[in-house]
Amino acid sequence: MTGRQDNPSGEDSLIARYFRPLATDPGAFALSDDAAILRADDADIVVTTDAIVEGVHFLPDDPPDTIARKALRVNLSDLAAKGAVPSGFVLTLALRQAAASWLEPFARALGEDASAFACPLLGGDTVATPGPLMISITAFGRVPAGRMVRRSGARPGDLVVVSGTIGDAALGLDVLKRGAVAAALAGNPAAQAALVARYRVPQPRNALAAALRDHADAAMDVSDGLAGDLAKLCAASGVSARIDLGSLPWSAEAALLLACGAVRPELLVSGGDDYEVLCTIPGQQWPAFAAEAGQARVVVTAIGTVLAGASAPRFVDAQGHEIALQRLSYSHF
Repeated sequence: MTGRQDNPSGEDSLIARYFRPLATDPGAFALSDDAAILRADDADIVVTTDAIVEGVHFLPDDPPDTIARKALRVNLSDLAAKGAVPSGFVLTLALRQAAASWLEPFARALGEDASAFACPLLGGDTVATPGPLMISITAFGRVPAGRMVRRSGARPGDLVVVSGTIGDAALGLDVLKRGAVAAALAGNPAAQAALVARYRVPQPRNALAAALRDHADAAMDVSDGLAGDLAKLCAASGVSARIDLGSLPWSAEAALLLACGAVRPELLVSGGDDYEVLCTIPGQQWPAFAAEAGQARVVVTAIGTVLAGASAPRFVDAQGHEIALQRLSYSHF
């Protein structure tokens, strides 16, 4: 993503107008070069990348400002789960047309989030496409050397912990698609709006990064669904887990829908786009972790226990009966 000054092309003018103001890190060279410098400062650099595609991760009529925020925040969520502090990002933007009415709110929201999360734009690329709109971001973060929290460290006896609430984004998508959730909440526009906001604008838990580094044995973010992502973490760690369905943190809106039978718990634990942190915490570390999370104003909930063995994680009800899940998570293929 470069913006040359002599005889600028349409792409260069687009970059200069909308994205050069976001490139606040000196190593970005005001987007005037083909690469950037990110100084390590004696830390490990954590790299993550995620793309969001129209019709898959957002709807064609979603507002451009929410699309921008989601594109960056899904990557910030990965950094948070690794215990990393954001350092910057590169952007690839595939557009059908370079319309100011879309680009202005997109760039404005992207810049606001880049500033709020201290994660400036470092470079990237803009291309034309006849197909769906696509935004791909690669984000960089820093952790003290050797301190990144991996998926593979969970140990038997650890508590399984999640941040925030689970399943709201899947409910919000159903509202936008005018499904059963929308019908059940037809007389409650505030509840509909709250769920739609959870789908469109994730809340990455970067405030938990230091606490995760200090206390978590393993962590990842919940992007494809709690059940499926927990299975991935357990597989990477060579363990299993038992999850108490009654301990799962539901929002007021989700609890209402469960109580009236409009949705089943399976939808909430298998739906994607939560972007909460899933981690395992040794029991003796739980009080300190919970206290630090409280200081960071992030709600965390212990929902189960890591077990020895290689079997799939089990979700059980209040009577200890296993709940059979037909679908663990969203899958692209």
